[in-house]
Amino acid sequence: MRITGNSLTRRRFGAIMAAGLLATGLGACANSDTGSGGGGNDDGKIVLGFSQVGAESGWRTANTTSIKEAATEAGIELKFDDAQQKQENQIKAIRNFIQQKVDVIAFSPVVESGWDTVLKEAKDANIPVILTDRAVDSADKTLYKTFLGSDFIKEGRLSGEWLLEETKSATGPVNIVELQGTTGSAPANDRKKGFAEAIAANPNLKIIASQSGDFTRAGGKAVMEQFLKANPKIDVLFAHNDDMGLGALEAITAAGKVPGKDIKIITIDAVKDGMQALADGKFNFIAECSPLLGPQLMDLVKKVKAGEQVPERIETQETTFTQQSAKEALPNRKY
Repeated sequence: MRITGNSLTRRRFGAIMAAGLLATGLGACANSDTGSGGGGNDDGKIVLGFSQVGAESGWRTANTTSIKEAATEAGIELKFDDAQQKQENQIKAIRNFIQQKVDVIAFSPVVESGWDTVLKEAKDANIPVILTDRAVDSADKTLYKTFLGSDFIKEGRLSGEWLLEETKSATGPVNIVELQGTTGSAPANDRKKGFAEAIAANPNLKIIASQSGDFTRAGGKAVMEQFLKANPKIDVLFAHNDDMGLGALEAITAAGKVPGKDIKIITIDAVKDGMQALADGKFNFIAECSPLLGPQLMDLVKKVKAGEQVPERIETQETTFTQQSAKEALPNRKY
């Protein structure tokens, strides 16, 4: 068969083009496997896996919003999980984050105990862990890089100290009921401890009933109803968070008593609804626990990803509120 010059030229051109396309294809495959660090992300973004306790209160909702907004502002890719207040859900989420090879894991533990195994798995995978809001009771402090949050014992102590001052002229027993947070959680354990230590200075102050309301309004209402039926004389309610206190308000009102007067109410958090109740005279004192941890968390995520040393514990700056100071603070309250 005769091959003309033009035909030969066309065949050579076709072969060159095919080789070029093959090389381009191989190059594209090679690029898809590079730079795929944590989370399989190849755009240079840090990937953060965050497991939230749930959405049990106004505080938690504000905390979640702060974390999501701060991640966006910091250019961090956030893989968010809601544990619905179940430890088994958080452990599953952390293992999923490890499997996805995220760069950093952060979580707010539902309870204090039972984390060593999954935290060891994260450590073995070289994924640093940050605790937010709530601590764990692990003896091995190398399983996590740092804790970011509040001093819950101090919050309980400040609540007790206010009551000491408020009742210093009392000559008889002052009956206190306590709405505890989620059983086994760090804030429930520590707030109870701090409050009890403070009021021990006055033997007239007696906790006559203490039960978990699980940090929810519904729980606070239900338990307060039980307290009121079982105890004809209640002088003070100490609730471990605003939401339980707000639920208790309903029960107190339904029982024909005046909240803030017949029963003095002390809570912790200082979310808007709680602050409004304080300003309205239905609550008497609130120890603040700020949920706006997002910006600080993202700063820590960047530092631990870069291998920088960070403090073992970082506490948020908080204050306390009376009825008057709540009125002054409410117009500018962010949560």
